[in-house]
Amino acid sequence: MKKRLLSLYLVFMMLVAFTACGNAHSSKEAEGTKTEETTETASLDLKDGTYTVDFTTDSTMFHINDAYDGKATLTVEDGQGTVHIVLASARIVNLYLGTAEDAQKEGAELIEPTEESVTYSDGLTEDVHAFDVPVPVIDKEFDLALVGTKGTWYDHKVRVSNPVASEGATMTAGNDTSSFAEGDYTVEVALEGGSGRSTITSPAPVKVGADGTYTVTIEWSSPYYDYMIVDGVKYKPVNTEGNSVFEIPFSDISAPVTVTADTVAMSTPHEIEYSLTFDLSTMQ
Repeated sequence: MKKRLLSLYLVFMMLVAFTACGNAHSSKEAEGTKTEETTETASLDLKDGTYTVDFTTDSTMFHINDAYDGKATLTVEDGQGTVHIVLASARIVNLYLGTAEDAQKEGAELIEPTEESVTYSDGLTEDVHAFDVPVPVIDKEFDLALVGTKGTWYDHKVRVSNPVASEGATMTAGNDTSSFAEGDYTVEVALEGGSGRSTITSPAPVKVGADGTYTVTIEWSSPYYDYMIVDGVKYKPVNTEGNSVFEIPFSDISAPVTVTADTVAMSTPHEIEYSLTFDLSTMQ
């Protein structure tokens, strides 16, 4: 009887051991799958085109070449983005979209450099390394490991942000006004034209109507604007004291808008043409 009980106990312990091993193996497989998923390049909320972007890192030893003032070129095709970065030297020999640990695993897809010649403001020319890096996300940090000439891999966090469409490129999907429901928002707005001395308040309040119009409150830095003309319609200030404030309805603010503003600051009134550009990626 004792031998029978002992045999049953041994069989039970073996089953427990096999179950634990199976769970551990499944856990490792799941972990590996998770790692692979996090390094895949997601679809970006940008339309196809070429953009100038800021490329920042967590280290002063790993950065864009000084000749480019922290800027890089982002190319988007079918929602997939690749940023072209020119580094400060040729001492970084490979990059990897992910962690240093994963970069050293068998089958890891390393990013190879290209050689570019950079000319500095003092006339000095230097050959440095450049890389084309897949971009999984905009305006958020992601992992980008590197290895130098000494063969040691290092973890780094980088960020691609502030995409500005290059001339001839399409605008960002963030400038699709159809995504905004009726309600009150604010939006960053840039003013161009005139002498450059006048400014407008940014961000500016904007009210999205049920009919899809965008009524923007334009507050000037001067009290001397007595009317504005937009699409042939003249608008008067909505206030009588302080800097001139206008409430202008726009049917579309996804592209720059040309407006005319009349100023009485000089001896005779002058109509001045301006351009307003709304950054809908800041609309909130």
